[in-house]
Amino acid sequence: MKKNKENIDISELEDEGLPKRELEGVLKKTIYIIGIAMSLFHIYSLAIKPVTPWIIYCVHISFGFILTLALYCSRKKDSKKSIPIYDLALMALGLFAATYMIIEMNALIYRIGIAPTKLDIVVSIIIIGLILEITRRTCGNVLPCIAIVFLLYAHYGKYIPGLLGHRGYSWPKILSYMIGMDAIFSTPMNASATMVFLFVVFGAFLQATGSGKFFIDLALSISGSKRGGPAKVAVISSALFGTVSGNSVANVVSTGSFTIPMMKSIGYRPAFAAAVEATASTGGQIMPPILGSAAFIMAQLVGVPYMRIVTASIIPALLYFYTVFIMVDLEAVKYNLKGMPKEELPIFKKIIVSEGYLLLPLIILIYVLSVLGASPIRAAMWGIITAIAVTYFKKETRIGIKGILNALYQGAISSVSIIAACGTAGIVVGVINLTGTGLKFASAVMSLSMGILPVALLLTMMASIVLGMGLPTTASYLICAAVAAPALVQMGLSNLAAHMFVFYYACISAITPPVALAAYAGAGIAKAKPMEVGFTACKIGISAFIIPFMFAYGPTLLCEGSVSSIFMTALTALIGATMLSFGLQGTVMSMRINIIESIALCIGSLLLIKPGLITDVIGLGTGSALIAFVYIRNKKIKETADAVDIV
Repeated sequence: MKKNKENIDISELEDEGLPKRELEGVLKKTIYIIGIAMSLFHIYSLAIKPVTPWIIYCVHISFGFILTLALYCSRKKDSKKSIPIYDLALMALGLFAATYMIIEMNALIYRIGIAPTKLDIVVSIIIIGLILEITRRTCGNVLPCIAIVFLLYAHYGKYIPGLLGHRGYSWPKILSYMIGMDAIFSTPMNASATMVFLFVVFGAFLQATGSGKFFIDLALSISGSKRGGPAKVAVISSALFGTVSGNSVANVVSTGSFTIPMMKSIGYRPAFAAAVEATASTGGQIMPPILGSAAFIMAQLVGVPYMRIVTASIIPALLYFYTVFIMVDLEAVKYNLKGMPKEELPIFKKIIVSEGYLLLPLIILIYVLSVLGASPIRAAMWGIITAIAVTYFKKETRIGIKGILNALYQGAISSVSIIAACGTAGIVVGVINLTGTGLKFASAVMSLSMGILPVALLLTMMASIVLGMGLPTTASYLICAAVAAPALVQMGLSNLAAHMFVFYYACISAITPPVALAAYAGAGIAKAKPMEVGFTACKIGISAFIIPFMFAYGPTLLCEGSVSSIFMTALTALIGATMLSFGLQGTVMSMRINIIESIALCIGSLLLIKPGLITDVIGLGTGSALIAFVYIRNKKIKETADAVDIV
């Protein structure tokens, strides 16, 4: 039967790849036990009794093979009630390959990429093939195709003329190199198997406490009654939910199924309602302390403590959500959209008193990381323990043994797309390491930009958005970091600023047409045109396109420098973001402005956003003069109208 727009399956929107199976009976119980075993293994090997990283990686990836092949269909038309024989055969091959890797661990270290045996090559083909397959099932076709192109490039690069060409490598060397510590088992898999996995499990326990509903109720109590209230609820709840979810599409589906109909009910256009949710949910990926799992990987790639990534992301994230908040408020002003009746909304004080304890796991997590200075692994464990403990504050919320097992299972199955994405990104990283493409790309950017930083930033921005289209946040960032970040470092940016720059554009590729997964998910819920939602989301989230340029020129936004300089930079950026929102919406407070005034405000905002005393003075002067002019003009018009009414 043909599916119409009114009957959209929300669960299908959440999955970026193929449909999930709904197993029954013994199969369901078996996979349930395997998922729990996966979480327990990681907790034991990471927090209780350390295990050799190589073994952790092999076990981690083998669990990923089994759970993905069991739970995800190979085709949309496949039966969802059973596991086909070919998937069982693929599971067996995956277990064989992982076991071989563990048994041959000490010898493989010396053979990989140099003198592989025939069995080494067979195992390499199995692992590479399975990683590409589970990525296809969980993340779609884009990322596996990128990896295949890179593998072909490693072999046929000798036929490519110019800077990006290389001498070419034999297939045995390429294939065996891919299962080494510089490729599939490099930094992405290290992060996936350690910190990221435990934080995914922590997120599962946090959701088990009922925090998702609490976040929405809290947002409703804060802004539900204000003008355009439901849109502001979407912004706040998505920012909060972003601390739990590591996926912009999952964030859209989780909060959007509630907030988008609510926005439409008070008069927001369907496309705008979907765009607000998509933009806010995408912002959840840049929201500390987790940053969609990329924070842990970035810390390892940049070589700084995890908390440094968190502190660096605070001001840019607040600027982003502030701009989105202002944009939805001005939209409400333009169309005179009211809030929801107060009697229909939760009361803030009651919510905090009755459910405020649900914030404890996040508070403990941040305390252990920042004050105690413990490792992310230790912090995640304390977060999990606290999440279990808070459910016992009330008799009706206690999760018990069954609830704990369910959370362990949910954490495991939520990790499979990350395992797949990190494994496939590892293939790309491996080819880049083998061929030296990263440095060649950097040289190409420097050559095209002629050493001019703004041009280099623009080229890197476009490359990061294109490379990130259709990819999950983690995979998108990994590829952009491997290919594009070295170019910015060569241009003089700090390693942290370069990685944060490409990370932002890798994230917002989720709302950037033509492939905008978060926008498409929002459009499905709102029953709006996907492309219209994508372009509207880009307008609402315009600050995300500008903020990276801000901290590229002014690293004080990344909390580098004195407190006074950080404060002044943040303040001028805040004023600039406000002016930019006024200009884009054609509205100053509740006063309408014409197109020329809008353009002038946008130019003034960009001058303010760029750090520097001269640009700040010019930008502030331009904005202040224009806003004062609009205010005086509006006042005169109102006085004239009042005089006419009196007469």
